[in-house]
Amino acid sequence: MEPNTADAARELTIWALFMEADPIVKGVMVLLIGMSLWTWAVAFDKWMAFGEIEGRARAFEKVFWSGQSLEELDDRYSDRPRDALARIFAAGAREWRDLRRGAQVSAQGASMMIDRVDRLMQAQIARELERAGRGFGVLASVGAAAPFIGLLGTVWGIMNAFTNIANEQQTNLAVVAPGIAEALFATALGLVAAIPAVVFYNKFTGDLDRAADRFEGFADEVTARLSRRLGERA
Repeated sequence: MEPNTADAARELTIWALFMEADPIVKGVMVLLIGMSLWTWAVAFDKWMAFGEIEGRARAFEKVFWSGQSLEELDDRYSDRPRDALARIFAAGAREWRDLRRGAQVSAQGASMMIDRVDRLMQAQIARELERAGRGFGVLASVGAAAPFIGLLGTVWGIMNAFTNIANEQQTNLAVVAPGIAEALFATALGLVAAIPAVVFYNKFTGDLDRAADRFEGFADEVTARLSRRLGERA
């Protein structure tokens, strides 16, 4: 009995558990490992993307409040906007370019133009948030599904353990340990995949909300400056 126990203990390594697992449990493990790697790939991509949004937004806001006129900003950024705030600004700037040619605007026309500018910028904000939020579905799906997929492997591994007991007609460690160990390993892999996915999803959702607030505030600032500019022309 002692040699069998020692052999079982030596063989219960992670690699041995994977190689000797039932095909169903092995498939569950491979799926969970793939989901975990996918989660980290999406998380790295979102981390870089939100960092870039933050850095470029700060740079554009610095230029926006540097004292340059709307016309100068339009000339500089509207042709090839490369960041979110520049694209939002360019979306609204297209509506008032006629004003730069000296056209007079009535009070009613100014009000209608402000409304159109605001709607165009809101549409661009929606596109920017959609772009920034790509990949969130992966994190949400992994966070929700991985524990249940791991549970499937757990249940199947426990079933294998009881089957081994029935076949061997004994309950020593050498018979029970492999099935129980592979079942718990599947559970652990499910949690390893799910926990980072949930943490990253919550973190990046907060980043997206802050980006939305920043975009909305910037659009309001552009509208206010344009309103003053139109007031001078009206």
